[in-house]
Amino acid sequence: MGRTLANKKEIVAELKELLTGFELALVIDYKGLSVAEITDLRNRLSSKGAVCKVTKNTLMRIAVEGDDNWQPIQTFLKDASAFVLVKDDLGGAIKEYQAFQKDTKKTVLRGGVMEGQALDENDIKAITDLPSKEELIARIAGAINAVPTKLGVGLNAVPTKLAVGIKEVPASLTRAIKAVSEQEES
Repeated sequence: MGRTLANKKEIVAELKELLTGFELALVIDYKGLSVAEITDLRNRLSSKGAVCKVTKNTLMRIAVEGDDNWQPIQTFLKDASAFVLVKDDLGGAIKEYQAFQKDTKKTVLRGGVMEGQALDENDIKAITDLPSKEELIARIAGAINAVPTKLGVGLNAVPTKLAVGIKEVPASLTRAIKAVSEQEES
């Protein structure tokens, strides 16, 4: 027995709500995966804050209708589709999917959508090269921490150089007087 109209509307509403909390959606062809393999993929992705959702293309098409942010996903809706929805760790989730894909050799990445843009496989691979959120925070913290250190070193150098300069004044003055007196004698 098929799904009722009310049940389908419920699924579409759930998909709409689910999509609002995510930044990236990958569309994969999951044909040939067993229930255990789908469960394995879901478990791998959950540690990265991502979700794997299997639903009918028609229901996803209805869910993204009128939403400019997710509209491009319609170009990838064909055959058996699963959707990997990613919230925070974009690179980590994509790497987890790629590891799963390498292990099973059964799925095909059709493309993805992020911020209203359709992404091909090369775009998605480029995202994996980006540093994670934690790495960026660490880099920024390191840069912020380095500023006072460099400022302190610079400020400490000023009095030292000034003292060296002041110490050199009498010696320079003595040499100048000596040079002038030698010139007058000759």
